[in-house]
Parts: sequence; C-alpha cells; structure tokens
Amino acid sequence: MAVTYTFPLNLKSAHIDLSHGGGGRAMAQLIDELFIKHFDNDLLRQHNDQALFRVPAGRMVISTDGHVISPLFFPGGDIGSLAVHGTLNDVAMSGAKPLFLAAGFILEEGLPLADLEKIVISMAAAAKAAGTPIITGDTKVVERGKGDGVFITTTGIGSVPDGVTISGDRAKPGHAIILSGSIGDHGVAIMASRENLQFTTSILSDSAALHGLVAELVTALPSEIHCLRDPTRGGLATALNELARQSGVGMLIDEASIPVKAEVKAACEILGLDPLYVANEGKLVCICSADAAEQLLAIMRAHPLGQDAAIIGSVIDDPHGFVQMTTAFGGRRIVDWPVGEQLPRIC
Repeated sequence: MAVTYTFPLNLKSAHIDLSHGGGGRAMAQLIDELFIKHFDNDLLRQHNDQALFRVPAGRMVISTDGHVISPLFFPGGDIGSLAVHGTLNDVAMSGAKPLFLAAGFILEEGLPLADLEKIVISMAAAAKAAGTPIITGDTKVVERGKGDGVFITTTGIGSVPDGVTISGDRAKPGHAIILSGSIGDHGVAIMASRENLQFTTSILSDSAALHGLVAELVTALPSEIHCLRDPTRGGLATALNELARQSGVGMLIDEASIPVKAEVKAACEILGLDPLYVANEGKLVCICSADAAEQLLAIMRAHPLGQDAAIIGSVIDDPHGFVQMTTAFGGRRIVDWPVGEQLPRIC
C-alpha cells in the first residue's frame, strides 16, 4: 500500500540529518522517495528486510566491496556507478553472470540530498545498463564530520555455468597473460580531480562493468581461461603479484607491450607515479592457455571495452613467485608488491 507523506522530500535544497537514519517517518520517506523510486524492481518493492529470489542452475558466487572514494564525483563517473561496476567486476572475474546487487549506504549528516540523488540516479543507471537489479539494501546516518559525505558497500551475487573453472590458483608456466586495455586511467583521473590539476587532454576514469566482455570470452573458450582478475587498487602490479602468489608461479611481462595512454603516462611522470601501480576500474587480466591467446585477444579487441587489449607476457616457473618485467631498455626488473599506498581513497 502506498504511503502519502505530508510534504514531498526536498531534493533540491535539503540535507541529510540524523532523522534520516533514525528508523522513523523521515527514514521511510527517504527510502520511498529516493532509493525505491530510482532502484525500483519487483523484489525491492516487497519492502522486506531481505530479498527472496530463485537460485539458477550452476554454482553461486558472492562478493562484497566497500567504496570510500574521494571526491564523490570525478571525470568519467562517481561513487554510485563505481559501486555498481566494482562489485559486478569482482563477481564476473569468476566467469559468473551477475544476477543481483545489494547496497548499503553510510550517509553523513549535512550531505545535500541533491548530491545523494545524483549518486542514486547514477547507480540505478549503471545497474540497469548491466541488467543487474539492486534488490535490497540498508541506510545509516552518522554525525557531521564522521562520514565524508557517503560511503557505499555493494554485494553482488552471480552464477557460474557448469564447465567453467576460473580461479587465481590455476596459472601454470607457459600460460599467456592478456591485458584488456590501457592502465592507470582511473587513478590519474581521481588524482587530477582531487588536486584540481589541469592537463591538456582530459583524462577520464575507465570505470565500466566487464561482465559482458567476460561472457563473450567464457562462451568462446570456457576451458582455456584459467585466471581472471581486475587490477583495481594497487594496479596491474598488485594483480599479477596476487595471481603469482596464489598459483605458486612467476610472471614475465614486457613493458613495451603494456598499453598506457600518452596523457596518463605524462601525468604519472608529473605526479611521480608508476602506471603499473595505479588503480583501474574497467580493465581485466586474463591468464589463458598459450594456444588460445590470439583467439581470446581477437574477441577482446572486437568488444568496446577491449579494443586496446594486448598480450603482455607469460607465466614462468619461479619458486620465488617474482613478477619480472623486461624494460624498454632491454633489461629486467622486479615488479614488486607496492609499499604503502600511492593513491588512498581511490575506490
């Protein structure tokens, strides 16, 4: 039954206050007139504290991701679309089809409702474009100065079809390493926005949902794909080190083969950053059988999110589990785990 409130929610000039998290009429109105309005779907409309849904065939996958990015709005996206893309991609890296999302919001007292609505609209659009509805969630409000605007946690559920086994511990010596596109776009876009830096060419975040690309790869060669990983926080270097450790192997990559946009490379030089360690939000690393590498590369390049894909190296036998890189000068260097964090609050 629809509830009628005395006054509509003022989305133009009002701000979040503690009553919006107090469990009373103000909170109910915020949920009805903002979240349910934009996230609307049959399961969410049940108004329960949980969502009841049928489980499809296959094995289930679940992933949770917290988003604390600063600033909330950045070139190429915002915390809302990022919260959808980030969790969808974590689910998709198992070869799964994402099915549903849940979202938790920590709102700071004083957050303009207009900003919150922009975030929710962006989030709803990203979920709709991905075909993955947000079916349950939660909202809490913290005192002014305790939350930096808004933090969002999203949980994704997906289903892996039979015959697909993709995991970080399946890389073997001789396998090829494919990168789906240029690195560093997201991290540099955030840093430029955060520090109000002006570059000759606009640098946009690469934030995007990758499950469509993954579905095409898995459909074509399900048994030839051994590992998938999205190189987010810590960048490509961290993703490769994670996979090397999980599989007990080494990696050898070629610097000249790694796509980096000229403007991103220039910005990294100015900021003193290494693109290998800069976060991405719309790229994936695929470790596959060497015989299948060219076919998978062609599939990636035919997809809008993989046009700049490249084979960047191979898995090698190394008891130390090192990631090494052949440099542009012909030597080799160790691409180690990052020490500290180059860019905090990046996702």
